[in-house]
Amino acid sequence: MRILLTNDDGIQAPGLRALYRELKRAGLEVHCVAPISEMSAVGHAITFAMPLRVKEFVENGFRGQGVSGTPADCVKLGISTLLEAKPDLVVSGINAGANVGVDILYSGTVSAATEGALMGYPALAVSMDTFHLQDPGEQAAWTARFVQDFDWSAIPDKTVLNLNFPHCPLSEAKGLTLCRQTPVPYEDWYEQRNDPRGRPYYWLDGVIPPEKLDAASDRALLTEGHITLTPLRFDFTCEHTLEYLKGTLKRS
Repeated sequence: MRILLTNDDGIQAPGLRALYRELKRAGLEVHCVAPISEMSAVGHAITFAMPLRVKEFVENGFRGQGVSGTPADCVKLGISTLLEAKPDLVVSGINAGANVGVDILYSGTVSAATEGALMGYPALAVSMDTFHLQDPGEQAAWTARFVQDFDWSAIPDKTVLNLNFPHCPLSEAKGLTLCRQTPVPYEDWYEQRNDPRGRPYYWLDGVIPPEKLDAASDRALLTEGHITLTPLRFDFTCEHTLEYLKGTLKRS
């Protein structure tokens, strides 16, 4: 199996390096094309107003290509230009921080996998529920086994599997749970602070209110220690409103 590996934390991020190592250890063919610098929360942005540059990374058993662009850029450029042969699977991660609920709209990790799916390839996004990711070797090995054992031909076209690990040792996780994405949005606020010259600046913070969560949704289950898996399709059409508008506009 040939895999295009990418992320949004950057090509030197420990999550990507751990996953690269374990996928290779499992005997899979891995081609890494990832952002040179961190691109968290850039969503599905692509670069078209400036050129993209590529830097080779060869170090400590790792080989990959760093791109001066977004995660979606990496997948588009990788599949269309940099890889000599097309991948069988696009894998994005392991991301530092969960990608559940509305995070999937902001996430460069999920967007990279989505770009692969939109280009016609099976795709997997992988994240862990901590921003202090060191070396998630256990989670990377688990993911490598999942990649090997799963029947990717059974996944419908333009579908992403979104995998999230809880912030605990793998031995303490409650196992894999299939679930829905939570629709509950963040409650956001901005911290106002002053720089050393006394000028104000603003830092975004926020939470998904736990009391509003469905217990069977990804955010709630991940908090409880489950490994969560959610299939995602990016068709934003609201069928209910579409039918309503057809009737309303026809009458008017």
